[in-house]
Amino acid sequence: MDWGRLYAVWRRVLGLSWPVMVEQTVRTAMRTTDIIVTGLFSPAAIAAIGLADLYSRFPLRLGLGLGGGAITLSSQDTGADATANRDEAVTQAILLGLVTGIPFALFGVSFGDEALAILGASDTVASLGGTYLAIIFATAPARQVSLIAARSLQGTGDTRTPMYINVVSNGLNIVGSVTLGLGLFGVPRYEIVGVGAATAFSNVFTAVVLCLVMFAGRTSAGFARPANPVIARQLVVVSAPRVLEGFVETFAEFPFNALLLGFGTEVNAAFQVGRRLYQQVTGPLSRGYSVAASVVVGQALGEGDPQGARENGYATALLGLVTVGSIGLALVPTAPLFVRLFTSDPETVRYGVGFARAYGLTAPALVTFVVFSGGLQGGSETRTPFLARVLGLGVFFLGFSYVVGVTLGYGVLGAYGGIVGYYGLAAGVVALGFWYGDWADRAARMMAERGSAMD
Repeated sequence: MDWGRLYAVWRRVLGLSWPVMVEQTVRTAMRTTDIIVTGLFSPAAIAAIGLADLYSRFPLRLGLGLGGGAITLSSQDTGADATANRDEAVTQAILLGLVTGIPFALFGVSFGDEALAILGASDTVASLGGTYLAIIFATAPARQVSLIAARSLQGTGDTRTPMYINVVSNGLNIVGSVTLGLGLFGVPRYEIVGVGAATAFSNVFTAVVLCLVMFAGRTSAGFARPANPVIARQLVVVSAPRVLEGFVETFAEFPFNALLLGFGTEVNAAFQVGRRLYQQVTGPLSRGYSVAASVVVGQALGEGDPQGARENGYATALLGLVTVGSIGLALVPTAPLFVRLFTSDPETVRYGVGFARAYGLTAPALVTFVVFSGGLQGGSETRTPFLARVLGLGVFFLGFSYVVGVTLGYGVLGAYGGIVGYYGLAAGVVALGFWYGDWADRAARMMAERGSAMD
């Protein structure tokens, strides 16, 4: 690829990704605000919201997985100008998200406290976290709808509409968390209940507004009556590995958090702080590049240009390394300054700096993983990222962390190494999959099967 071509792809990727980055920055700022606000209550409150978020990732992962299928078909069909198939895929994905969110709502309301207690949380942490979980799980169907609708629009190249709606929604969430959590402006102090209520409102607001603008025809993708079973089957085929990938990662978080709780509540709270800091600094850029990679690869395949799709993926990965990789590495020496924004507890600060530095060191590998995963997703190949995630989690995140931390007695140092090794291995697997895989041929076959291939 020559420099002119490289810069052209970078300009397009930045044009697609900056709205996603803005959206994710505000979203991450909202979650960061929740941590800061709960940190004013106690370390137990931080641990409670962090452990509750483990469970909240199940509907999140399901929504992201179905959204992954939606962005795959949406981007390919947009490139092939198969708008009827695209709108039907979008509709089916949103309906699936709505229906599959209902069991999570029932679980959160019925078993919130027990869900945290089984992780080894103290009675106080389980009670606080269970209440928070019940509130946010009540709106799990809405959260999934909003995730899928946003990614459907992003697949068409419209990354601005979801940004506008999510920025407003998350801004309201931030104001609500501070006001209801701390009891400002004459409002009673609801603490963790207020933080959860603000998030629940945001979930519903985003889903309703996104669906309304799509129904009103104000967006490039809209709704269509489901009629083609091939589209439904392909949506499930592409989405299932993404859903399983997310579920496996979430399941792995449970023993990992239990491991950290064995080292002390402050260690677990420090993990929540360190990861939140890293996600705030680099997460929005990584997510933006991942979405852009799916779009530029998927649309190129829809246009019948597999070589261009590959070059788009490589160019996006290089841009991610230059930007996200550098920012992550810069976090290593500056971590102490930022961790203290979240908590003043000395032990939590000490371990939080270690986790922030571990995540900073993983930045080049993590952005490589998410960009090539996004590119493969645009090519209908979601099995390779699933394999990469499973290997990284099993070998390093859990295996290395336990053996070095517990068996060999190095404590939290094992967890630091497990995080670094996890993303390093996962990045290597997806990079090989993008380089050697037959994902372009797979995408072409699937487009032909559903009648979206260009003549």
